[in-house]
Amino acid sequence: MGAYYTGEYRNIFKEFGYKEEEIQKKIDQAYQTIFYGPDDERFYHEIGDDMAYFEDTGNHDARTEGMSYGMMMCVQYDWKKEFDRLWKFSKTYMWMEDGENSGYFAWSVQPDGTKNSNGPAPDGEEFFAMALFFASNRWGDGEGIYNYSKEARAILHECVHKGENGGSGYPMWEPSNKLIKFVPNVDFTDPSYHLPHFYELFALWANEEDGEFWKEAAKASREYLHKACHPVTGLAPEYAHYDGSPITWDNRDRYYSDSYRVPANIGADYAWFAADEWQRECADNIQKFFCETAEGKIDRVYQIDGTILDEKALHPVAIIATNAQASLAANDTKNSRECVDLFWNTPLRKGDRRYYDNCLYLFALLALSGNYRIWK
Repeated sequence: MGAYYTGEYRNIFKEFGYKEEEIQKKIDQAYQTIFYGPDDERFYHEIGDDMAYFEDTGNHDARTEGMSYGMMMCVQYDWKKEFDRLWKFSKTYMWMEDGENSGYFAWSVQPDGTKNSNGPAPDGEEFFAMALFFASNRWGDGEGIYNYSKEARAILHECVHKGENGGSGYPMWEPSNKLIKFVPNVDFTDPSYHLPHFYELFALWANEEDGEFWKEAAKASREYLHKACHPVTGLAPEYAHYDGSPITWDNRDRYYSDSYRVPANIGADYAWFAADEWQRECADNIQKFFCETAEGKIDRVYQIDGTILDEKALHPVAIIATNAQASLAANDTKNSRECVDLFWNTPLRKGDRRYYDNCLYLFALLALSGNYRIWK
C-alpha cells in the first residue's frame, strides 16, 4: 500500500546504505544553495518585504512551473515565509483577473512582474493547487490570498469549469476524456503534466461537486501513461496526442526536457498510492535503458524507442535525478542502485541552465529520502 494509507515513506538512500545525517545534510545544502546561495548558484530572489520569485536562469524569467515548484519545496521543508513570498508574487503579477484566461496564471513574467504572455500552462496550476492544499493542512489557512485551501479550490474550479455556460476560455482538462491539456486551447497533452497522485488528493479537497471528476482524472492519467510510454524503453515523448501517439512537429516526439519528469512522477505516484503495478514495469524499463543501453551516454537526446542521437541534452542532471526517483516504483534493485548512486554522486548543476535541473534534483532528493510527503 502507498504512503497515503500507511503514513510510511521509503528512504531509498537509507535502504542503499547512506547514513541519515549525510542524507539530511545533502538536503539542507541543496535548499541553502537554491534559495540562499551565491548569486551564480541560487535562483530564489526576494523583492521588497513580502515577495520573491524563482528565476528560470536559462531564460531570465519567472514561470508558473518554477513558482509552483518553489512553493512545493517550501511547504515540504516547513518554510512558510518563503512560501508566502512566492505565492504573493504569483498572485500579484501572474494571476489574470480578466480576459479569456481570467482565473488562470500567465505562464511567464519578467523579474519585475511584467507579463511575457497572457497564456497559462496547466502544470503550473496543478502544482499551485497542490502546494496550497498542503500549506493549508500543514500551517492552517490565513486571511485573503493566504486562505490557502480557498485559493486552491478556486484554481481547480477554473481548471475544470472554464468556458461552461457560454463563458469565455477553455478548461485545462479535456472534459471528454479527463486528460490534462498542454495548454487550454489545444487538443493534445504533455505526458509529464500527468500527476494522478495529485488528482487523488484533489478528489478529496477540491469542491465537493468535482470530486468524481478528479477520481476519474487520476484513473485516466494512469491509463494514459501506459499508452504514452514506450513499451520497451519506458520513455515518453515531450508532447503526445490523447491516444498516446507522439506529436511529431518541432521534434516533440523525442525524450527531451519535459519528458524527464515522467519517471519522477511515476515514482511519486507509486510511492503515495501504489495504485498501478504497471508503473513498476515502466520504471524498470527506464532504468534498464539508461543502465544497460545508454550507459556512458546519459547526457544525450533519445528517440523514445531508445535510439541514441548525436545531440547533447539541455538538462543532463535532470535525467540523472529523475532516473533515480523512478526507484520508488522499480523492482530491479541492481539498476535502481546504479541510478541512485549516480545521482548521489552528481552535484547540483551550475551555470545558466541550472534552474530546471536543480528543481528536479531537489524533488528527487526529497522523494528518495522519504521527505516528499502528503500533508493531510
